[in-house]
Amino acid sequence: MKDAIPRQINVVTYDGVAKTLHWVTVLLIFTAIPLAVIANDSPTTNAQGVPDAAAIARVGLLFSLHKTIGVSLFFTAMVRIFWAFSRTKPAPLHGDRKIETLAAETVHWLLYGSLVIVPLSGWIYHAAASGFAPIWWPFGQSLPFVPKDQGVAEFFKALHGVFTKVLIVSILLHVAGAVKHVVIDKDDTLRRMLPFGKVTTRGTGGHGSAIMPVVTALVVWSAALGVGMAFGVFAPKATAVDSVQMAQTAPLAKVESDWQVTDGTLSLSIVQFGTALTGQFADWSADITFEPDKDAAEGAKLGAVRVVIATPSLTLGSVTEQASGADFFDTETHPTAVFEADIVAANNDGFIAQGTLDIKGNSVAIALPFTLDITGDTAQMRGQITLDRRDFAIGNALPEEGTLGFSVVIDVALSARKSTTGN
Repeated sequence: MKDAIPRQINVVTYDGVAKTLHWVTVLLIFTAIPLAVIANDSPTTNAQGVPDAAAIARVGLLFSLHKTIGVSLFFTAMVRIFWAFSRTKPAPLHGDRKIETLAAETVHWLLYGSLVIVPLSGWIYHAAASGFAPIWWPFGQSLPFVPKDQGVAEFFKALHGVFTKVLIVSILLHVAGAVKHVVIDKDDTLRRMLPFGKVTTRGTGGHGSAIMPVVTALVVWSAALGVGMAFGVFAPKATAVDSVQMAQTAPLAKVESDWQVTDGTLSLSIVQFGTALTGQFADWSADITFEPDKDAAEGAKLGAVRVVIATPSLTLGSVTEQASGADFFDTETHPTAVFEADIVAANNDGFIAQGTLDIKGNSVAIALPFTLDITGDTAQMRGQITLDRRDFAIGNALPEEGTLGFSVVIDVALSARKSTTGN
Protein backbone atom coordinates (compact mmCIF):
# COMPACT_ATOMS: atom_id res chain seq x y z
CA MET A 1 0.00 0.00 0.00
CA LYS A 2 1.24 3.46 -0.89
CA ASP A 3 -0.39 5.05 2.10
CA ALA A 4 -0.01 3.13 5.33
CA ILE A 5 -2.72 5.28 6.99
CA PRO A 6 -6.22 4.70 5.55
CA ARG A 7 -7.80 7.91 4.27
CA GLN A 8 -10.88 7.51 6.46
CA ILE A 9 -8.66 7.61 9.58
CA ASN A 10 -6.41 10.55 8.67
CA VAL A 11 -8.46 12.59 6.23
CA VAL A 12 -7.04 15.66 4.55
CA THR A 13 -10.18 17.78 4.29
CA TYR A 14 -13.85 17.84 5.25
CA ASP A 15 -16.33 16.11 2.95
CA GLY A 16 -18.84 17.97 0.80
CA VAL A 17 -21.79 17.40 3.15
CA ALA A 18 -19.87 18.80 6.14
CA LYS A 19 -18.81 21.84 4.13
CA THR A 20 -22.34 22.49 2.89
CA LEU A 21 -23.82 22.21 6.38
CA HIS A 22 -21.11 24.50 7.79
CA TRP A 23 -21.72 27.31 5.30
CA VAL A 24 -25.50 26.98 5.44
CA THR A 25 -25.19 27.33 9.24
CA VAL A 26 -23.02 30.42 8.79
CA LEU A 27 -25.58 31.96 6.43
CA LEU A 28 -28.46 31.27 8.83
CA ILE A 29 -26.58 32.67 11.85
CA PHE A 30 -25.50 35.84 10.08
CA THR A 31 -29.08 36.37 8.94
CA ALA A 32 -30.94 35.55 12.17
CA ILE A 33 -28.83 37.68 14.54
CA PRO A 34 -28.99 40.95 12.54
CA LEU A 35 -32.73 40.46 12.03
CA ALA A 36 -33.23 40.19 15.81
CA VAL A 37 -31.10 43.28 16.48
CA ILE A 38 -32.93 45.36 13.87
CA ALA A 39 -36.37 44.16 15.04
CA ASN A 40 -35.64 44.91 18.70
CA ASP A 41 -34.33 48.38 17.87
CA SER A 42 -37.15 49.30 15.49
CA PRO A 43 -39.92 51.58 16.82
CA THR A 44 -43.58 50.62 16.46
CA THR A 45 -44.86 54.17 16.97
CA ASN A 46 -44.52 57.45 15.13
CA ALA A 47 -42.86 60.58 16.49
CA GLN A 48 -46.00 61.39 18.50
CA GLY A 49 -45.96 57.99 20.20
CA VAL A 50 -49.00 56.72 18.30
CA PRO A 51 -48.81 53.13 17.00
CA ASP A 52 -47.89 53.08 13.34
CA ALA A 53 -49.42 50.29 11.25
CA ALA A 54 -46.56 50.13 8.75
CA ALA A 55 -43.94 50.11 11.52
CA ILE A 56 -45.75 47.36 13.47
CA ALA A 57 -46.10 45.26 10.33
CA ARG A 58 -42.41 45.75 9.56
CA VAL A 59 -41.32 44.70 13.08
CA GLY A 60 -43.66 41.71 12.93
CA LEU A 61 -42.17 40.71 9.58
CA LEU A 62 -38.62 40.96 10.96
CA PHE A 63 -39.44 38.85 14.02
CA SER A 64 -41.25 36.24 11.91
CA LEU A 65 -38.21 36.02 9.63
CA HIS A 66 -35.91 35.74 12.66
CA LYS A 67 -37.98 32.98 14.26
CA THR A 68 -38.44 31.02 11.03
CA ILE A 69 -34.72 31.16 10.29
CA GLY A 70 -34.02 30.23 13.94
CA VAL A 71 -36.10 27.06 13.65
CA SER A 72 -34.32 26.26 10.37
CA LEU A 73 -31.00 26.81 12.15
CA PHE A 74 -31.99 24.39 14.92
CA PHE A 75 -32.69 21.55 12.49
CA THR A 76 -29.63 22.36 10.39
CA ALA A 77 -27.45 22.32 13.53
CA MET A 78 -28.87 18.94 14.60
CA VAL A 79 -28.07 17.43 11.20
CA ARG A 80 -24.62 19.03 11.22
CA ILE A 81 -23.78 17.71 14.69
CA PHE A 82 -24.99 14.22 13.77
CA TRP A 83 -22.89 14.29 10.60
CA ALA A 84 -19.83 15.62 12.43
CA PHE A 85 -19.93 12.82 14.99
CA SER A 86 -20.53 10.13 12.38
CA ARG A 87 -17.47 11.06 10.32
CA THR A 88 -13.76 11.35 10.98
CA LYS A 89 -12.60 14.94 10.76
CA PRO A 90 -9.10 16.03 9.74
CA ALA A 91 -6.50 16.02 12.51
CA PRO A 92 -5.06 19.39 13.61
CA LEU A 93 -2.18 20.65 11.49
CA HIS A 94 -0.36 21.59 14.69
CA GLY A 95 -1.25 18.74 16.98
CA ASP A 96 1.79 19.41 19.13
CA ARG A 97 0.25 22.72 20.30
CA LYS A 98 -1.77 21.21 23.13
CA ILE A 99 -3.26 24.42 24.57
CA GLU A 100 -4.21 25.74 21.15
CA THR A 101 -5.81 22.41 20.24
CA LEU A 102 -7.77 22.37 23.52
CA ALA A 103 -8.97 25.94 22.92
CA ALA A 104 -10.08 25.11 19.36
CA GLU A 105 -11.94 21.99 20.47
CA THR A 106 -13.59 23.89 23.34
CA VAL A 107 -14.82 26.58 20.95
CA HIS A 108 -16.21 23.86 18.68
CA TRP A 109 -18.15 22.38 21.60
CA LEU A 110 -19.41 25.84 22.58
CA LEU A 111 -20.59 26.35 19.02
CA TYR A 112 -22.28 22.97 18.77
CA GLY A 113 -24.07 23.38 22.09
CA SER A 114 -25.06 26.99 21.51
CA LEU A 115 -26.37 26.21 18.02
CA VAL A 116 -28.86 23.87 19.68
CA ILE A 117 -29.66 25.78 22.87
CA VAL A 118 -30.08 29.25 21.34
CA PRO A 119 -32.73 28.44 18.71
CA LEU A 120 -34.42 25.85 20.94
CA SER A 121 -34.75 28.25 23.90
CA GLY A 122 -36.10 30.92 21.55
CA TRP A 123 -38.58 28.43 20.13
CA ILE A 124 -39.77 27.42 23.61
CA TYR A 125 -40.10 31.10 24.57
CA HIS A 126 -42.23 31.63 21.47
CA ALA A 127 -44.40 28.58 22.23
CA ALA A 128 -44.95 29.57 25.89
CA ALA A 129 -45.78 33.22 25.13
CA SER A 130 -49.12 34.60 23.98
CA GLY A 131 -49.11 37.30 21.35
CA PHE A 132 -46.31 37.03 18.84
CA ALA A 133 -45.11 37.26 15.27
CA PRO A 134 -45.70 33.72 13.96
CA ILE A 135 -43.20 31.18 12.68
CA TRP A 136 -43.82 30.70 8.97
CA TRP A 137 -44.49 27.01 8.60
CA PRO A 138 -47.56 24.73 8.56
CA PHE A 139 -46.96 22.85 11.82
CA GLY A 140 -48.45 25.29 14.33
CA GLN A 141 -46.90 27.61 16.90
CA SER A 142 -46.96 25.36 19.98
CA LEU A 143 -44.56 22.70 21.25
CA PRO A 144 -45.43 19.49 23.10
CA PHE A 145 -45.18 19.79 26.89
CA VAL A 146 -44.69 23.58 26.70
CA PRO A 147 -47.58 25.40 28.44
CA LYS A 148 -48.79 28.91 27.69
CA ASP A 149 -47.21 30.38 30.80
CA GLN A 150 -45.69 33.79 31.48
CA GLY A 151 -43.06 32.40 33.88
CA VAL A 152 -41.92 29.71 31.42
CA ALA A 153 -41.78 32.28 28.62
CA GLU A 154 -39.70 34.73 30.68
CA PHE A 155 -37.26 32.01 31.82
CA PHE A 156 -36.55 30.79 28.29
CA LYS A 157 -36.39 34.34 26.99
CA ALA A 158 -33.60 34.99 29.52
CA LEU A 159 -31.89 31.71 28.63
CA HIS A 160 -32.09 32.62 24.95
CA GLY A 161 -30.45 35.97 25.64
CA VAL A 162 -27.60 34.52 27.74
CA PHE A 163 -26.71 31.75 25.32
CA THR A 164 -26.98 34.08 22.33
CA LYS A 165 -24.11 36.02 23.86
CA VAL A 166 -22.15 32.77 24.37
CA LEU A 167 -22.82 31.92 20.72
CA ILE A 168 -21.62 35.33 19.51
CA VAL A 169 -18.41 35.14 21.58
CA SER A 170 -17.81 31.58 20.31
CA ILE A 171 -18.26 32.75 16.71
CA LEU A 172 -15.80 35.62 17.24
CA LEU A 173 -13.23 33.22 18.72
CA HIS A 174 -13.80 30.75 15.90
CA VAL A 175 -13.33 33.47 13.27
CA ALA A 176 -10.24 34.80 15.10
CA GLY A 177 -8.77 31.30 15.06
CA ALA A 178 -9.42 30.95 11.33
CA VAL A 179 -7.80 34.34 10.64
CA LYS A 180 -4.76 33.31 12.72
CA HIS A 181 -4.29 30.19 10.62
CA VAL A 182 -4.45 32.25 7.41
CA VAL A 183 -2.41 35.30 8.44
CA ILE A 184 0.07 33.98 11.01
CA ASP A 185 0.38 30.22 10.46
CA LYS A 186 -0.26 30.43 6.70
CA ASP A 187 -1.54 26.84 6.71
CA ASP A 188 -4.45 24.91 5.17
CA THR A 189 -6.75 24.85 8.23
CA LEU A 190 -9.35 27.24 6.77
CA ARG A 191 -8.96 25.85 3.25
CA ARG A 192 -10.10 22.45 4.54
CA MET A 193 -13.59 23.87 5.02
CA LEU A 194 -13.75 26.00 1.88
CA PRO A 195 -15.83 24.65 -1.01
CA PHE A 196 -12.90 25.23 -3.37
CA GLY A 197 -9.13 24.87 -3.35
CA LYS A 198 -6.93 21.78 -3.13
CA VAL A 199 -5.64 20.60 0.24
CA THR A 200 -2.79 18.12 0.53
CA THR A 201 -1.43 18.71 4.04
CA ARG A 202 -2.28 16.02 6.56
CA GLY A 203 -2.72 16.71 10.24
CA THR A 204 -0.18 15.67 12.82
CA GLY A 205 -1.08 13.83 15.98
CA GLY A 206 -4.63 13.49 17.32
CA HIS A 207 -7.31 15.87 18.50
CA GLY A 208 -6.10 15.77 22.10
CA SER A 209 -8.26 14.83 25.05
CA ALA A 210 -11.87 13.98 24.19
CA ILE A 211 -13.14 14.94 27.64
CA MET A 212 -11.35 18.17 28.51
CA PRO A 213 -12.95 20.34 25.77
CA VAL A 214 -16.40 19.19 26.90
CA VAL A 215 -15.60 19.95 30.53
CA THR A 216 -14.20 23.36 29.60
CA ALA A 217 -17.28 24.17 27.52
CA LEU A 218 -19.54 23.17 30.42
CA VAL A 219 -17.56 25.47 32.71
CA VAL A 220 -18.02 28.35 30.26
CA TRP A 221 -21.78 27.72 29.99
CA SER A 222 -22.08 27.51 33.77
CA ALA A 223 -20.15 30.74 34.13
CA ALA A 224 -22.44 32.44 31.60
CA LEU A 225 -25.49 31.31 33.57
CA GLY A 226 -23.87 32.51 36.80
CA VAL A 227 -23.20 35.94 35.31
CA GLY A 228 -26.78 36.09 34.06
CA MET A 229 -28.09 35.26 37.53
CA ALA A 230 -25.79 37.83 39.12
CA PHE A 231 -27.23 40.51 36.86
CA GLY A 232 -30.78 39.41 37.63
CA VAL A 233 -31.53 38.09 34.15
CA PHE A 234 -33.37 35.08 35.60
CA ALA A 235 -34.99 36.96 38.49
CA PRO A 236 -38.78 36.58 38.51
CA LYS A 237 -40.32 39.42 36.57
CA ALA A 238 -43.58 41.04 37.57
CA THR A 239 -46.28 39.18 35.69
CA ALA A 240 -48.65 40.96 33.38
CA VAL A 241 -51.35 40.71 36.04
CA ASP A 242 -49.06 42.31 38.63
CA SER A 243 -48.16 45.11 36.24
CA VAL A 244 -51.69 46.04 35.32
CA GLN A 245 -52.91 45.81 38.88
CA MET A 246 -50.16 48.22 39.94
CA ALA A 247 -51.24 50.54 37.14
CA GLN A 248 -54.70 50.84 38.62
CA THR A 249 -55.33 53.65 41.07
CA ALA A 250 -57.59 51.32 43.11
CA PRO A 251 -59.52 48.10 42.60
CA LEU A 252 -63.22 48.39 41.85
CA ALA A 253 -65.47 48.56 44.88
CA LYS A 254 -67.64 45.57 45.69
CA VAL A 255 -71.22 45.86 44.48
CA GLU A 256 -74.26 44.87 46.52
CA SER A 257 -76.59 43.17 44.10
CA ASP A 258 -79.74 41.04 43.97
CA TRP A 259 -77.51 38.37 42.47
CA GLN A 260 -73.98 38.38 43.90
CA VAL A 261 -71.29 37.14 41.51
CA THR A 262 -69.24 34.45 43.27
CA ASP A 263 -66.96 33.47 40.41
CA GLY A 264 -66.51 34.30 36.77
CA THR A 265 -64.33 35.19 33.81
CA LEU A 266 -64.56 38.02 31.31
CA SER A 267 -62.29 37.30 28.37
CA LEU A 268 -61.66 38.61 24.89
CA SER A 269 -60.11 36.98 21.84
CA ILE A 270 -58.44 38.75 18.95
CA VAL A 271 -56.40 37.78 15.91
CA GLN A 272 -52.91 39.25 15.76
CA PHE A 273 -50.66 38.58 12.76
CA GLY A 274 -53.10 35.83 11.76
CA THR A 275 -52.88 34.04 15.13
CA ALA A 276 -55.61 33.89 17.78
CA LEU A 277 -54.80 35.54 21.12
CA THR A 278 -56.97 35.44 24.25
CA GLY A 279 -56.84 37.72 27.29
CA GLN A 280 -58.87 38.39 30.43
CA PHE A 281 -60.02 41.28 32.59
CA ALA A 282 -59.06 40.47 36.17
CA ASP A 283 -61.20 43.16 37.85
CA TRP A 284 -64.86 43.78 37.08
CA SER A 285 -68.13 44.04 39.00
CA ALA A 286 -71.74 43.30 38.13
CA ASP A 287 -74.96 44.69 39.61
CA ILE A 288 -77.73 42.28 38.61
CA THR A 289 -81.46 42.38 39.17
CA PHE A 290 -83.34 39.43 37.74
CA GLU A 291 -86.60 37.55 38.34
CA PRO A 292 -86.88 34.29 36.40
CA ASP A 293 -90.22 33.74 34.63
CA LYS A 294 -90.65 30.58 32.56
CA ASP A 295 -93.85 31.90 31.03
CA ALA A 296 -92.41 35.25 29.96
CA ALA A 297 -93.06 36.21 26.33
CA GLU A 298 -90.15 36.77 24.01
CA GLY A 299 -88.83 40.29 24.51
CA ALA A 300 -90.27 40.65 28.03
CA LYS A 301 -88.01 42.48 30.45
CA LEU A 302 -86.93 40.27 33.35
CA GLY A 303 -84.24 42.41 34.94
CA ALA A 304 -81.23 44.64 34.37
CA VAL A 305 -77.47 44.48 34.67
CA ARG A 306 -74.69 47.02 35.06
CA VAL A 307 -71.13 45.79 34.58
CA VAL A 308 -68.12 47.99 35.35
CA ILE A 309 -64.80 46.77 33.94
CA ALA A 310 -61.38 47.98 35.10
CA THR A 311 -59.62 48.23 31.73
CA PRO A 312 -56.09 48.30 33.25
CA SER A 313 -56.74 44.80 34.59
CA LEU A 314 -56.61 43.32 31.08
CA THR A 315 -53.89 40.76 30.48
CA LEU A 316 -53.25 39.98 26.82
CA GLY A 317 -50.06 37.97 26.64
CA SER A 318 -46.98 39.77 25.40
CA VAL A 319 -49.04 42.72 24.11
CA THR A 320 -50.61 43.59 27.49
CA GLU A 321 -48.70 46.84 27.75
CA GLN A 322 -49.60 47.90 24.21
CA ALA A 323 -53.28 47.12 24.85
CA SER A 324 -53.37 49.77 27.59
CA GLY A 325 -51.95 52.44 25.27
CA ALA A 326 -53.74 55.53 23.99
CA ASP A 327 -54.69 54.00 20.64
CA PHE A 328 -56.20 50.94 22.30
CA PHE A 329 -57.97 50.96 25.71
CA ASP A 330 -56.25 54.19 26.83
CA THR A 331 -56.44 52.98 30.42
CA GLU A 332 -54.81 56.08 31.87
CA THR A 333 -57.59 58.35 30.61
CA HIS A 334 -60.41 55.81 30.64
CA PRO A 335 -59.79 53.36 33.51
CA THR A 336 -63.26 51.79 33.27
CA ALA A 337 -65.64 50.51 30.62
CA VAL A 338 -69.35 50.18 31.39
CA PHE A 339 -72.03 47.84 30.06
CA GLU A 340 -75.63 48.68 30.99
CA ALA A 341 -78.47 46.56 29.70
CA ASP A 342 -81.96 45.19 30.22
CA ILE A 343 -82.28 41.43 30.53
CA VAL A 344 -85.03 40.22 28.21
CA ALA A 345 -86.44 36.81 27.41
CA ALA A 346 -85.42 35.24 24.10
CA ASN A 347 -86.60 32.17 22.24
CA ASN A 348 -85.48 28.64 23.12
CA ASP A 349 -85.31 29.46 26.82
CA GLY A 350 -82.42 31.86 26.22
CA PHE A 351 -81.91 35.45 27.28
CA ILE A 352 -80.45 38.64 25.85
CA ALA A 353 -78.69 41.47 27.69
CA GLN A 354 -79.74 44.39 25.49
CA GLY A 355 -78.11 47.75 26.10
CA THR A 356 -74.96 49.80 25.52
CA LEU A 357 -71.27 49.22 26.00
CA ASP A 358 -69.16 52.31 26.65
CA ILE A 359 -65.41 52.10 26.02
CA LYS A 360 -63.27 55.25 25.89
CA GLY A 361 -66.42 57.39 25.69
CA ASN A 362 -67.70 55.47 22.67
CA SER A 363 -71.16 54.12 23.48
CA VAL A 364 -72.34 51.31 21.19
CA ALA A 365 -75.67 49.45 21.28
CA ILE A 366 -75.11 45.70 21.67
CA ALA A 367 -77.20 42.62 22.39
CA LEU A 368 -75.42 39.85 24.29
CA PRO A 369 -77.18 36.47 24.01
CA PHE A 370 -76.62 34.14 26.94
CA THR A 371 -77.82 30.97 28.59
CA LEU A 372 -78.81 30.65 32.22
CA ASP A 373 -78.96 27.55 34.38
CA ILE A 374 -80.62 28.19 37.76
CA THR A 375 -80.50 25.61 40.53
CA GLY A 376 -82.04 26.81 43.77
CA ASP A 377 -80.49 30.18 44.54
CA THR A 378 -77.44 29.65 42.28
CA ALA A 379 -77.22 30.68 38.62
CA GLN A 380 -74.66 29.72 35.97
CA MET A 381 -74.48 32.14 33.06
CA ARG A 382 -72.59 31.87 29.74
CA GLY A 383 -72.62 34.31 26.86
CA GLN A 384 -70.62 35.32 23.82
CA ILE A 385 -70.69 38.24 21.39
CA THR A 386 -68.48 39.42 18.56
CA LEU A 387 -67.71 43.15 18.41
CA ASP A 388 -65.83 45.33 15.95
CA ARG A 389 -62.91 47.14 17.61
CA ARG A 390 -63.30 50.06 15.20
CA ASP A 391 -66.69 50.93 16.73
CA PHE A 392 -64.86 51.80 19.95
CA ALA A 393 -61.92 53.64 18.32
CA ILE A 394 -59.57 50.83 19.35
CA GLY A 395 -56.55 50.35 17.11
CA ASN A 396 -57.39 53.19 14.74
CA ALA A 397 -53.74 53.31 13.69
CA LEU A 398 -54.08 49.71 12.44
CA PRO A 399 -56.64 49.98 9.63
CA GLU A 400 -55.73 46.59 8.10
CA GLU A 401 -56.65 43.18 9.53
CA GLY A 402 -53.27 41.68 8.62
CA THR A 403 -51.77 43.14 11.78
CA LEU A 404 -54.82 43.19 14.08
CA GLY A 405 -58.21 41.71 13.21
CA PHE A 406 -61.32 43.86 13.40
CA SER A 407 -63.39 41.24 15.24
CA VAL A 408 -63.14 40.90 19.02
CA VAL A 409 -64.90 37.93 20.60
CA ILE A 410 -66.14 38.56 24.15
CA ASP A 411 -66.83 35.53 26.35
CA VAL A 412 -68.59 35.81 29.70
CA ALA A 413 -68.99 32.98 32.20
CA LEU A 414 -70.09 33.55 35.77
CA SER A 415 -71.70 32.00 38.80
CA ALA A 416 -74.02 34.10 40.93
CA ARG A 417 -75.95 33.49 44.14
CA LYS A 418 -79.25 35.18 44.89
CA SER A 419 -78.90 37.63 47.74
CA THR A 420 -80.96 36.90 50.84
CA THR A 421 -81.19 40.60 51.72
CA GLY A 422 -81.95 42.01 48.34
CA ASN A 423 -80.50 45.19 46.93
